[in-house]
Amino acid sequence: MIKLIDDARELTRSRASFGEEARRLGDTVLKSDAFRVLVLQRARERLGWLGVPLAGHLLRITATALYGIEIGRDARLGRGVNFVHPVGIVVGGTSVVGDRVTFFGCNTLGTVHGEGYPTIEEDVVIGAGARILGNVRIGARSEIGANAVVLRDVPPDSVAYGVPAIVRPKKARGS
Repeated sequence: MIKLIDDARELTRSRASFGEEARRLGDTVLKSDAFRVLVLQRARERLGWLGVPLAGHLLRITATALYGIEIGRDARLGRGVNFVHPVGIVVGGTSVVGDRVTFFGCNTLGTVHGEGYPTIEEDVVIGAGARILGNVRIGARSEIGANAVVLRDVPPDSVAYGVPAIVRPKKARGS
């Protein structure tokens, strides 16, 4: 339950006043597909800890049927992961997703020739259609461009774009 409260807070982070922030928190809990996906995932995690695999599998099927998202049994999601458009997202195998990562839809975190799954650090933005494949690490605060195919590590505070992805440091704001 505490993890769900953290998820809701992370999804509604803003510079808003307290009253407005409380309203946005309510909107997140009641209206956000991303929050509902996280509710299903947190329930799956809890059932896995309790040794109830069939119920967890049914929740996985439910998430796929309702939201078009596939999250692997052993994948781990940090707090406040935001699935802006959950349809077509695959978080495979043992992928690890950090806090406040944003997915824009039709993304794949997967393996290449069975050689491991990605680790995504916190505050990463993954553009629509991006694929991150293999045992790679995406550094904190990086951005993955739309339709990029990432096959190697991306350092923190970088941008990756293209097929295969070219990695460049982010430009400082105002320069």
